[in-house]
Amino acid sequence: MLDFNSRSQTSAHVNAAIDAALVAANQATPPRSYLGGSRLGHACERALQFEFVKAPKDEGADFDGRLLRIFGIGHALEDVAVAWLRGAGFDLYTRRGGGEHGEQFGFSVAGGRIRGHVDGVFAGGPAIPGMAFPALWECKTMNAKSWRETSSKGVAAAKPIYAAQIAVYQAYMDASVPGVADNPALFTAINKDTAEMHHELVPFNAELAQRMSDRAVRILAATDAGELLPRLASQADHFECRFCPWAKRCWAQPA
Repeated sequence: MLDFNSRSQTSAHVNAAIDAALVAANQATPPRSYLGGSRLGHACERALQFEFVKAPKDEGADFDGRLLRIFGIGHALEDVAVAWLRGAGFDLYTRRGGGEHGEQFGFSVAGGRIRGHVDGVFAGGPAIPGMAFPALWECKTMNAKSWRETSSKGVAAAKPIYAAQIAVYQAYMDASVPGVADNPALFTAINKDTAEMHHELVPFNAELAQRMSDRAVRILAATDAGELLPRLASQADHFECRFCPWAKRCWAQPA
């Protein structure tokens, strides 16, 4: 007989209710109608095509409640980091107009088919060696293992998808925030396990930004033509493929 008063049962029931609500809310959120600038550094162009056209994910590959809770904690920690940086004297804008209800900073190109939204823009702050203003701010939260790798190797080596995002954002945001591509971006990584913070100045990488822009154009052109771009790997057991939500769909298609 089940003991519905036990702590484990209470936890299971409450978590099930929370996760069901999170999954329902996520499923009710309209999918992106554009190619996200934050995704252009993804290893596989075909996966980006599937994402862009909103191809159904493989069965069981949608975000579950636990992952959605992880995402939610990450967003909350970014808000905390904003408060910490402002408290330290940084003039950090996360919305146009400076208020909390304004439009998020971002860009839209290719008729709105390529877009991006930045975490923030510094207009000023304490004297930090190598830092100048205006400067792009990008913040990520990570588990301890990823954080250690990022803080020791740097974002470009440890997390190339984030480095690509920063370069693309600097390139496209320079039109609306003149000078943001001239100055290094500040990349912040928060260790979700220990609250340690890694801050890194990232100079604008024009060559990387151009490659990512060319990649976006290539993905749009191939999609418009009804063509599938090549897979990342030649074997379905490749690391990236094993964690891809479109793996079954992809490997059922021609190479």
